[in-house]
Amino acid sequence: MVVTSPCVDPAVLRLLDANLDRAREGLRVAEDWARFGLNRRDLVAALKDLRQQLGSCHLPSYRQARHTASDSAAGLGHPAQAQRLDSQAVVAANCARAQEALRVLEEFGRASNPGLAAVAEACRYRLYDLETQLLADQSRVERLAAARLYLITAEVPHLLEVVEQALKAGVKLVQHRSKSTNDLQRYQEALALRQLCNRYGALFIVNDRLDIALAVDADGVHLGQTDLPPAMARRLLGPDRLIGQSSHCLEDLKRAQAAGCNYVGVGPIYATPTKPGRQPVGFDYLRIAAANAQVPFFCIGGLDASNLQPVLAEAGATAGFAVVRAVMEAADPAAATKELLELIAND
Repeated sequence: MVVTSPCVDPAVLRLLDANLDRAREGLRVAEDWARFGLNRRDLVAALKDLRQQLGSCHLPSYRQARHTASDSAAGLGHPAQAQRLDSQAVVAANCARAQEALRVLEEFGRASNPGLAAVAEACRYRLYDLETQLLADQSRVERLAAARLYLITAEVPHLLEVVEQALKAGVKLVQHRSKSTNDLQRYQEALALRQLCNRYGALFIVNDRLDIALAVDADGVHLGQTDLPPAMARRLLGPDRLIGQSSHCLEDLKRAQAAGCNYVGVGPIYATPTKPGRQPVGFDYLRIAAANAQVPFFCIGGLDASNLQPVLAEAGATAGFAVVRAVMEAADPAAATKELLELIAND
């Protein structure tokens, strides 16, 4: 319970009031960026919780002590404020503003309101972690949003040659999926593919295996519903890398988004031998996903040039499309890739 000691200096009451306002305002700026700029529901929830904790500490006696007319620094600005020309600078400045205000609340709250001081300290340390995610490198996220064709590898002869043909034809997002090789072979394949993707400026994702993704410095990892939870993967990968997760129903989609996944797979749309025993979700779930997705989503499952058109019509102009056999087993992988890219571009 937060209780102010009696007979507190009115100047301290005004100071606590001002810094509670300052901290909550800074947090709100960060929260709105997490919501509208990053589509990170997990960050929105965490920042909102900090604001609510501080709001419960904002006592009536603090508000009643306000006296703006006697505040000689009211409205005082600084030229540096005009230099915040991009969203990253705005978010960084407001995180710093909130952190500084929280430190003031700690220092001046200890004597008069130890409960407030403890809440401010806990919020400040939590905000340090959240700031790292708010200011993470967004270049991968932006490249992901622009990549509408997602190539997932299969175990085929001449794997590197096939993938390189697809990269030359314009693929900008590749996932290494290997089910039968041993760990050393998986690592060696992933490393070679990572180097190949670097050469062509494509994002490289590793399926399932977080350890291999870290070992080869991949751009991210793709998780199934029975793999490591996305929140744990985020702790290990850090804020800058991509996390995707397969989804087969609306509940899967909502959980993935709430966990901070950067994208979701939607499917299988059609039956596919790459997922034996998995019943296709068809167009019903595709329509639901298109209406509810707040992050990029990729339709997957048996897609190729012959059946892509109706999926394009249902998925919408911003959806992505993941293919395996349509490219990996094509007689001419480059031509198959170009045909798919043209179909998507002309949608």
